[in-house]
Amino acid sequence: MEIELFSSQFFVALFSIIVLDLVLAGDNAVVIAMASNRLPAQLRTRAIYVGTAGAVLVRLIMTFFAVEMLTVPYLQAIGGLVLLPIAVKLMRPSKEAHVKAADTFAGAVKTIIVADAAMGLDNVLAIAGASQGHFLLVVIGLIISIPIVVGGSQLIARLMDRYPVLIVIGAAILGWTAGTMIAHDHSVGPMILNILPNAGTLLPAACAGLVCAIGGRNRSA
Repeated sequence: MEIELFSSQFFVALFSIIVLDLVLAGDNAVVIAMASNRLPAQLRTRAIYVGTAGAVLVRLIMTFFAVEMLTVPYLQAIGGLVLLPIAVKLMRPSKEAHVKAADTFAGAVKTIIVADAAMGLDNVLAIAGASQGHFLLVVIGLIISIPIVVGGSQLIARLMDRYPVLIVIGAAILGWTAGTMIAHDHSVGPMILNILPNAGTLLPAACAGLVCAIGGRNRSA
């Protein structure tokens, strides 16, 4: 489905991308802080900025290819199905991220870039789905959210621990995105819409509710 530039749908999708960026970047933010922990203060700041810039570039390249691949028949629906367990996993009690702190500037930068790329696959898939084929949305979302992640790498993790509702909101948006991807797949979407004309809204809502129900049960277990 095409989104008109700067329409209400455009800003709703942009809001979803920013929220997903921030929620899914929790572990990545901790990685940034841990990787540069052993460096002197002046080098630590430089390592965070340079490492994050490299990580953003790698993330943009990965997301660009993901957006293009989602136009292939059935891949968008498969991507949506893959996102569902990721959304449920997001609501599980978090585990401490373990990253070896680097002793050199170059080592810290390398650790930040490599760790972010390895841990950011869920983020790439989620953002590619939420953008609905608009790479400009991805770029704007990153421009807004990355400075927040860098500036408050520890604060983000603390906020999500203190206010669990932020995790629930992020997981619900991820579930909604998964349902949207399935409903708007070029091959699967028309078949679903023939059976259920309102599937464009009902399926995302059902996926969001399912994620919250299963994730909430796992969280309380």
